[in-house]
Amino acid sequence: MAEVKSDIEIARAAKKRPILEIGEKLGIPPEHLLPYGHDKAKIGAEFIAAQKDRKNGKLILVTAINPTPAGEGKTTTTVGLGDGLNRIGKRAVTCIREASLGPCFGVKGGAAGGGYAQVVPMEDMNLHFTGDFHAITSAHNLLAALIDNHIYWGNEQNIDIRRIAWRRVMDMNDRALRQIVGSLGGVANGYPRETGFDITVASEVMAILCLSTDLKDLEKRLGSIIIGYRRDKSPVFARDIKADGAMTVLLKDAMQPNLVQTLENNPAFVHGGPFANIAHGCNSVIATTTALKLADYVVTEAGFGADLGAEKFFDIKCRKAGLKPDAAVIVATVRAMKMNGGVKKDDLGRENVEAVRKGCANLGRHVQNVKKFGVPVVVAINHFTSDTDAEIRAVKDFVATLGAEAILCKHWALGSAGIEELARKVVDLAESGLSQFSPLYPDEMPLFQKIETIAKNIYHAGEVIADKTVRDQLRVWEEQGYGNLPVCMAKTQYSFSTDPNLRGAPTGHTVPVREVRLSAGAGFVVVITGEIMTMPGLPKVPSSEKIFLNDEGYIEGLF
Repeated sequence: MAEVKSDIEIARAAKKRPILEIGEKLGIPPEHLLPYGHDKAKIGAEFIAAQKDRKNGKLILVTAINPTPAGEGKTTTTVGLGDGLNRIGKRAVTCIREASLGPCFGVKGGAAGGGYAQVVPMEDMNLHFTGDFHAITSAHNLLAALIDNHIYWGNEQNIDIRRIAWRRVMDMNDRALRQIVGSLGGVANGYPRETGFDITVASEVMAILCLSTDLKDLEKRLGSIIIGYRRDKSPVFARDIKADGAMTVLLKDAMQPNLVQTLENNPAFVHGGPFANIAHGCNSVIATTTALKLADYVVTEAGFGADLGAEKFFDIKCRKAGLKPDAAVIVATVRAMKMNGGVKKDDLGRENVEAVRKGCANLGRHVQNVKKFGVPVVVAINHFTSDTDAEIRAVKDFVATLGAEAILCKHWALGSAGIEELARKVVDLAESGLSQFSPLYPDEMPLFQKIETIAKNIYHAGEVIADKTVRDQLRVWEEQGYGNLPVCMAKTQYSFSTDPNLRGAPTGHTVPVREVRLSAGAGFVVVITGEIMTMPGLPKVPSSEKIFLNDEGYIEGLF
C-alpha cells in the first residue's frame, strides 16, 4: 500500500505558478497586483472599482454540521469544489478566510484545506501572510491608546471612564488578559480602570474590514465605532476623538484582497478572518464581490456549523452586501455521524451503521435550517478510508428523505477528480433558478425578538433568558436608532445548544444571554451566550509544543 503523504508534504511538493500568471487567469493585469514574493499578491483597489458594472457569477456557500473531534473538512471541501468546478470547465474562484495565530498555536493547528485540496503557500497563510491581522490589531489598539490619551489630557468629550466599551486585542489565545486593570503606577500613567483583551478575530475592526466595500466605507464605519458613553449615557464615537483617519491609514493595504492559488493552480482569494463562534465568521465582502465579477462561480465558506456560520453568512453578510447565494453545500463525514450517534473517538474506525443513522439527526437539522433561507442544498460526504459502503449508504438514504442528495467526495485523496460529481450537482442547482433567498428575520423586528427567532428557528431552543439589564440595554439601543441591525450570536460551535457536550439535534433547551455588545461600525449587535469567551485560552497541551524548525529550515508540526 502506498504511503499516505501528510498535508504539509503535499503542500511542499506543489508546483506553484508565479502569482502574476494566476492573476492573468482572472484578467487582472500585472500592474494591478501588488506581489508579496512570488506566490501571493494583493489586488489593487483601482482595478476592483473598475469591475463594478460587470455581471455577477454564481455564489455557492459551503457550510457544515457541528464540528466534532472526528473532523469534517469544510475548508478542504471548499477548496476541492473550487478545483472541481474548474475541472469541468467553469471559471471558479475559491474565497476563504485568513487563519488566526490563536488556533494555530492552540488547539486546531493550521487551516488551508488538506490532502490534495489545499491553498498554498500553506505556512505563510497560517503565520504572518501579508500582515493583514497585524494591521487590524494595530488599528484596534491605536484607538484604545487614543481613548486613554484623550482622558489623560483633560477628557474633552466627557467620557465616563466607568463606561468605556473599547477593549484591546491581540491575535493569540491568552486567558490571563481577559480581564485586567490598566494605567496602574501613578499619575503619569493615567486613570486606573478595569479593561481587558479580546482575540483579534473578535475585534469590531476585523468585522468592519470584512464588511466594508471600499476605503471610504471603511473610514465611515471606523468613525461610527462606539468607544464608550458620557455620564448622560450618550455615545462617544471614534470620530469624536479623530481616530478614524489614522486607523484607515493603518488598514489601507489590509483592505486589498489577497490572491493565492490552489494545488491545481486555480485562483483563491484569502481575506479577512472573523471567527464564527464569537464574530460573523465570513471572509471579506470585498473579496467575495470582486470574485463574483471575475468568475462564473465563487465558492466561499462560513465558519463552523451551519447554525453559526451559515446563519451569519445569510443574515449578516448577504443582508449587508446585497448578496444572493445560488446554492449551499453542507459538509458531513461518516465519522462525525457516528460520533453524534454516541460512538467514542477511539471506536470510529469500526463499522456502526446504527450509530450513523442516529447521528444523522444533526445533519438533518442543518439541511432543514439552510432550506429556511430559501437556498437549495446538497450534502457533501467528505470521504475517509475507514468509511464502509453500508455507512455511506445510510447517510445517502437519510438525506434523500429530506428531499436532498448526498454525494460522496474524494477530493482529499484525488483532488478535483474526486469531486466532479458534486461540482456538476452544484452547477445544476445554481443554474436551476431554485434559490429564493431571504434572511430569517426582517430589519424592523425588535432586537430581542431577533435573538429569539434565531434561538427557536435555528437552534430549536425552548426559550431565551436574559437579565433585565440586557433587555434594557437592547431597548436603549433601539431608541438610539440601532434597532434595525442584525444580531451576531456568540455561541459554542460544538452544539445547537449553549452546552458544548450536547451533541445531535437537541430541542427545548434554554439559551442564556450573558452580555450584549453594540458594534455600530460593523453594523450588528453581538449577543454573548452561555460560557463562550471572546478571548480563548490555550489547552493543557497546546499545538505550539509540537511546532519547530527542522534541520532543513522547514516548519514542522503546524499541520
